[in-house]
Amino acid sequence: MTLRLIATGGTFDKHYNELNGVLGFAESHLPEVIKRSRMTVPVALDVLPLLDSLEMGDADRERVLATCRAASEKAIVIVHGTDTMRETAAVLGAASLDQTIVLTGAMIPYAIANSDALFNLGFACGVAQVLPAGVYVAMNGQVFPWDNVTKNRSAGVFQEL
Repeated sequence: MTLRLIATGGTFDKHYNELNGVLGFAESHLPEVIKRSRMTVPVALDVLPLLDSLEMGDADRERVLATCRAASEKAIVIVHGTDTMRETAAVLGAASLDQTIVLTGAMIPYAIANSDALFNLGFACGVAQVLPAGVYVAMNGQVFPWDNVTKNRSAGVFQEL
């Protein structure tokens, strides 16, 4: 089994600019994360334009859907911003693809101390290999069906609706 990873940006992939104190995008962290995680399952990586999920529009979500449709792999993990993760999951869920698609992200960028990025990605990669076909959100050590999840902004976690 090969696992397909799709990078779309979000907090997970943000870099801290020490000169101006701003978080922004450069190259995806995922090649480094894949090496660091020491995954033994073969991984194919697609890096889409890296965006803050609040900046994602319909065309961006359609690009994610097209990338999933083009993937031959049955297990797909999408690294996505947490603010509109559910909206992208809804587009994928409505497409009824015969794949297991798991969206994950981070509340703290991968490159910053105490980030949840590596854990969330590892967890998502594991569950993507064992869940039945469908669309899921995997965050904070929990898996949610795409149509029964919300981000609790005050607590900084995902939970059932």
